Amino acid sequence: MGMVLGAVMCLMTRVVLIVLPSPAGNYRTQLYDKQREDYMPATPGLGMFVEVKDPDDKVILSRQYGSEGRFTFTSHTPGEHQICLHSNSTKFSLFAGGMLRVHLDMQVGEHANDYAEIAAKDKLSELQLRVRQLIEQVEQIQKEQNYQRWREERFRQTSESTNQRVLWWSIVQTLILVAIGAWQMRHLKSFFEAKKLV
Repeated sequence: MGMVLGAVMCLMTRVVLIVLPSPAGNYRTQLYDKQREDYMPATPGLGMFVEVKDPDDKVILSRQYGSEGRFTFTSHTPGEHQICLHSNSTKFSLFAGGMLRVHLDMQVGEHANDYAEIAAKDKLSELQLRVRQLIEQVEQIQKEQNYQRWREERFRQTSESTNQRVLWWSIVQTLILVAIGAWQMRHLKSFFEAKKLV
């Protein structure tokens, strides 16, 4: 994604209930070079400020990183999470023409793991590593199913609440119509009695 230096760029990602491992984002920045008319790797002095908010708009990550890096966060609230990135400085804007390109790769669930690193650290054989991957995939499927059940329950509660409100609104409208009809009949009866037509 392209952005102007100093500007804030936000995106949304969905996180299921208490995702373990934590969602991770890998990013790298490139500055626009006017002379070459192309994007070049950013200088080490340029950094990115990363802020992550949960669906309740609570900040769960707010941190300064370098021009290239990886960030992770853990959320205990399911739903759409807002991830905002902005450069830490505008001093490069004069010489970069104010243009910055950010390459962002978000990984959620079992995709956030680096299995080569896990195998080296835990000294796992290929079979043990594959079993571990499968177990984590099954756990991720279970978490996704739990999240979908939670969403369905929330949707059902919203539907039942709306249905109840519509029912009461219909009853109130009916009572109002009956009351207005009764009032009109009384008014017409008194009008005809006053004119001595009845």
